[in-house]
Amino acid sequence: MTDEVIAALGAGRMGRGIAVAFAYAGHRVHLIDAKPRDAADAARVADEALADIRATFGMMARLGLLDPSETNTMMARIHAFGADALAEGLHGADVILEGVPETMAAKEDALSRASALAAPGAIIASTTSTILSNDLQPFVTGPERFLNAHWLNPAFLVPLVEISPGDVTDPAVTDRLKALLTRIGKVPVVCKAAPGYIVPRIQILAMNEAARMVEEGVATPEDIDLATRYGFGFRFAVLGLLEFIDWGGGDILYYASRYMTGATGSDRFAAPQVIEDNMEQGRRGLRDGQGFLNYDGMDVAAYQQGRLDAFAAMLRHLGKLPVKG
Repeated sequence: MTDEVIAALGAGRMGRGIAVAFAYAGHRVHLIDAKPRDAADAARVADEALADIRATFGMMARLGLLDPSETNTMMARIHAFGADALAEGLHGADVILEGVPETMAAKEDALSRASALAAPGAIIASTTSTILSNDLQPFVTGPERFLNAHWLNPAFLVPLVEISPGDVTDPAVTDRLKALLTRIGKVPVVCKAAPGYIVPRIQILAMNEAARMVEEGVATPEDIDLATRYGFGFRFAVLGLLEFIDWGGGDILYYASRYMTGATGSDRFAAPQVIEDNMEQGRRGLRDGQGFLNYDGMDVAAYQQGRLDAFAAMLRHLGKLPVKG
């Protein structure tokens, strides 16, 4: 078992998922219900949360991620606390991950109470998907130890965690949280305090465009989903979006954006200034050795072969390799 103690403040879906992730990785976890309740209701919520977590470990066993006999060991690492035992639940916690409802009032209440009771060196992070870290930082005693850590559901499976420091967050705190998440197998990325982080911002555009195509009668929902699974999704499981621009060449996006803007009469397809700047500066991607990423000195042929190998592996997993006659 690892030394760091994790407190998940909020016993809902996110708190339970985080508890599973850290307990699976060998951490002691304090799962704290942030809502004041009478004794009977508090016991009910704790029992429900622990039963749900046990069921999640059972599902992970069915996925081959642990032996069923290990479930009790995992569960022994998680301890449930009611709101009336907040001080006890936070005692000894090295990292506190707040996951209460997405309202400023709920966040202010939870963060102010938790930071007043937490150890001075404890990292405090909100898992909010909507509120900027700069707007939450004033609620925390010792705001330099606070930042946002946005997990994607299901938290125990999705590797990505988006870390968003506030203006006064100590960079060492960001580094500590990144290191911790990396040790438990997560992929932390850092973005500034901006609406939508990285993934939700991209997802919103893609999902709205898919819905718009249904609205316009471009294709059926079934065909749009097939197109995203087998044309869009599997490629972006291998190449990042900016890497994909470089792979094909930024000039393709430049001209496609101009055409789509004119053909649809909508500015939503217009390229940002950076695409035009890259065109002017000869930074179109792989063939120029520079794009959004730097390919200078890279064995480009080996890099391309590696990515194609990964494409083939994804298609093999999906059962969609080319059919041989």
